Amino acid sequence: NCFYAPPLLPDKFCPPSIVLGLDVAGEERPAWGSKLQYILAQVGFSVGLGNVWRFPYLCQKNGGGAYLVPYFILLVTIGIPLFFLELSVGQRIRRGSIGVWNYISPHLGGLGFASCMVCLFVGLYYNVIIGWSLFYFSQSFQQPLPWDECPLLKNKTKCEKSSATTYFWYRRTLDISDSISESGGLNWRMTLCLVAAWTIVCLAMIKGIQSSGKVMYFSSLFPYVVLICFLVRGLLLQGSVDGIIHMITPKVEIMLEPKVWREAATQVFFALGLGFGGVIAFSSYNKRDNNCHFDAVLVSFINFFTSVLATLVVFAVLGFKANFMNNKCVQLTWPSCAGADVCVSLSPSLPLSPQAVQGTGLAFIAFTEAMTHFPASPFWSVMFFLMLVNLGLGSMFGTIEGIITPLVDTFKLRKEILTLGCCLISLGFGLIFVQRSGNYFVSMFDDYSATLPLLIVVFLENVAVAWVYGTDKFFEDLKDMLGFAPSRYYYYMWKYVTPLLLLGLLTASAIQLALTPPTYSAWIQDLEQSLSYPPWGLAVCISLVLIAVLPVPVVLILRCFGITMDNTASGGPAYQKGRVLNESRSKEEDDDASLIQGRTPSEAASPVPGSSVYDNHGMPGPSPAEPTSNGHLGVSRRTGEERDMPESGL
Repeated sequence: NCFYAPPLLPDKFCPPSIVLGLDVAGEERPAWGSKLQYILAQVGFSVGLGNVWRFPYLCQKNGGGAYLVPYFILLVTIGIPLFFLELSVGQRIRRGSIGVWNYISPHLGGLGFASCMVCLFVGLYYNVIIGWSLFYFSQSFQQPLPWDECPLLKNKTKCEKSSATTYFWYRRTLDISDSISESGGLNWRMTLCLVAAWTIVCLAMIKGIQSSGKVMYFSSLFPYVVLICFLVRGLLLQGSVDGIIHMITPKVEIMLEPKVWREAATQVFFALGLGFGGVIAFSSYNKRDNNCHFDAVLVSFINFFTSVLATLVVFAVLGFKANFMNNKCVQLTWPSCAGADVCVSLSPSLPLSPQAVQGTGLAFIAFTEAMTHFPASPFWSVMFFLMLVNLGLGSMFGTIEGIITPLVDTFKLRKEILTLGCCLISLGFGLIFVQRSGNYFVSMFDDYSATLPLLIVVFLENVAVAWVYGTDKFFEDLKDMLGFAPSRYYYYMWKYVTPLLLLGLLTASAIQLALTPPTYSAWIQDLEQSLSYPPWGLAVCISLVLIAVLPVPVVLILRCFGITMDNTASGGPAYQKGRVLNESRSKEEDDDASLIQGRTPSEAASPVPGSSVYDNHGMPGPSPAEPTSNGHLGVSRRTGEERDMPESGL
């Protein structure tokens, strides 16, 4: 009754707090409370820990300011077109990744399952990093900070092989074992933090976007407040300007190396969250005439400027740290300071160590050490690790949504039960990462569970839309959906440029993995050493890649042999190319329907004209669609001749 309520009396039929839409099968679907809430969700998913601890490292390693040139070029040629593509298919079909790729090409329906597998692998270890941040956050309410001084110094012995922050990270926080083969049992502190992290994620996601959307207001905006505060504070510290100058000074000759472009393309690829299914899941809760092109460009540039802002903050703080430590080393004899990792400087004789400014080394060692020298250091430590928690949660929401939404759409499961079950199962598997050897497994999953599988998934997504479904047909659908034709730039990008660039990136990444011996960094007797994986470890690395991409060939083979694998028995839809089928109509429909094909009986019109899916004060309902000159059906009509104007602003 809610969907067929008279538009003038919506509150009489449905509560104003409920906002629903229709997916391709004409079924109920919740929607975002506002456009701003949706934008913050996409920004929170795309802007993550990699913007803070991966991008600054790549910038410093690959030519400073010169690195921004290839990154920006690849953002425009790869990032924005593919991001726009995922937003478009999710918004129009209004299903998760499984339903979307089944709808576009059933033979490539395994792409959705592959995305879910990658999300599961990444979510398992990503939430461990949030747990680490929660532990440091809880330890920051002390003066002095617990990592301010090496505990060996209190026993009148020297802590020469490592700094105090390094010792606290490896020995107090991780209590790390000597190798991946030595489990050492569970680290009870990290186990409790992991339970806390999964509890937060579960409570925020339990009601879907109705609950996680509200959390986004804080989790997406708070990191920018902290970054700006850190930048202002950092610029007032001695040596911070030297750090920023070091960052922006371009080394043009490095920019000509192919490895720089490959690393820039990889960073663009992962920065936007392509292939995970989170982008598709979030956009599936939009109304169909939303201007997703504007959203794609906006979120992409917000992501880019966030990376630049974080890099300025990191190099300002590291510049201060280098200046402070250099002055400290000058006061000591050189032999006593040559073996300590605290002796860093921006001068040519003592360059910033690349190993000290990436990943956990930046967040939990270099940055924490710099903050011990800040006035009111506990306050800045609390702010920094609360920012890391929020950055991680924003990405985790999108990752879990990339699992929950496709499964709910496909198998008609209750979202609350599925979310709780997913979090409990993930917590159980996540215990492997909170052993004393858990950090080694985090590195393993980070290196092998996502990179190659995601490149394969996104390459096939591009091929499915541009070559299997058809770029011309897809452009007609976009014009009908958005109310305007996108630039022909996207036509050539999707059809020719991005597939070739993705294929080149996929080949380069595969060659790199094949030629690089699988190793991990172990902490033995307070020194970091590189060790080779044992035979079982190599088997796990290979299995992570194979399991993630296995659904693609399995579904392809089953469909080629005529096994439809529909979900009608479980309440889900069956698919043919470009449509959702009812069982009684599956033989009558041709195979060339477009994404906006109106001849499919299950296809439903957009919400009632004049009422917004983002409006909490009215209830959307369908209006009859009318044929257009190109054979498609209009999305939503005010009258027989006038279509709703697309929304273009926040």
